[in-house]
Amino acid sequence: MTPSAMTASQTAEITGLYRYPIKGLTPEPLPRVSLRTGQTLPADRRYAVENGPSGFDPEQPQWKPKIQFLMLARNERLASLDSRFEDATNRLTIRKDGQIVASGDLGTAAGRAAIEDYFSQNFQPELKGPPKILSGRDHSFSDVARKVISIINLDSVRALETMLGGAAVHPLRFRANLYVKGWPAWSELDLVGQTLAIGQARLQVVKRIKRCPATNVDPDTARRDLEIPAALSSNLGHMDCGIYAEVIADGDIGVGDAVALEEPKLV
Repeated sequence: MTPSAMTASQTAEITGLYRYPIKGLTPEPLPRVSLRTGQTLPADRRYAVENGPSGFDPEQPQWKPKIQFLMLARNERLASLDSRFEDATNRLTIRKDGQIVASGDLGTAAGRAAIEDYFSQNFQPELKGPPKILSGRDHSFSDVARKVISIINLDSVRALETMLGGAAVHPLRFRANLYVKGWPAWSELDLVGQTLAIGQARLQVVKRIKRCPATNVDPDTARRDLEIPAALSSNLGHMDCGIYAEVIADGDIGVGDAVALEEPKLV
C-alpha cells in the first residue's frame, strides 16, 4: 500500500485541536489557539510526572526521553484519569470515576506535592522513584527534542481501521495537536520539507511520527486492545502515522480552518 499523491490545490480542514498540559494525562480540546514561531501550542506538555530521577534541571531545561516520565506507552492506567488544567490559576484537577482524587496549583510546592502524593499512593507498581511534577521555563516535554505541532490525517486513521479488520480506532489514541480531514490516506507522510498555510500561520513539516505502544491503549477504557504499530509495520513497512511541524510564522488557527499546501516561491 502506497500513499496517494497530494496535489498543491488539495486542502484539508481542521476537525480537532488539542493540547496536553501534562504529559500522559488528558487531552484538552481548544476551539482556537494562537501559534507563535518556534513554539508549541500554548502549555502543550508544559508539565511531566518524573518517574525516578531524570537529572532534569528546571533552570536549564534539556530534552529527556519519555521513559523518564509516567507515560501511556508503559503506564496505560493514566488513561483512566480525567485531568483538567486551568491556565489562570495553574491548577490541575484529577478525577477518577467522576470523583476528584487530587487537585493542586502546580505553581506552588504544596500544589505539586498534592499531585505527587496521589501518584505515590496509586501508581506504586509503576514507579522507579518518587514521582515529581517537572516544568522548566517554556520547556515542552515532547517525545522529540524540538518544539513541534503534531498532525494526524483522519483519512489515514480510517485506512488503519481497514488494516485492523474494521476495528474502530479512536483518533485520540495518537495524542495529536491537530486532526485534519481531506487529504488522501497516508499522503501526509510525503509532506516532510513542505510548508502548510493555515490563515496567516505557516508550519513547516519536519518529521514523520513513528508510533509507539501508547497507541495500543484505548483512551476511553485504558485497556491495550489493538496492535497499531504492528499493523502499520506489516501493511506499510514502517510504523509512521502522522507528522510533526514547526511553526515558522505566527497566526491564529481554529477548528474548521483550511490547511493548504503552500506553493514553493519561484526564485
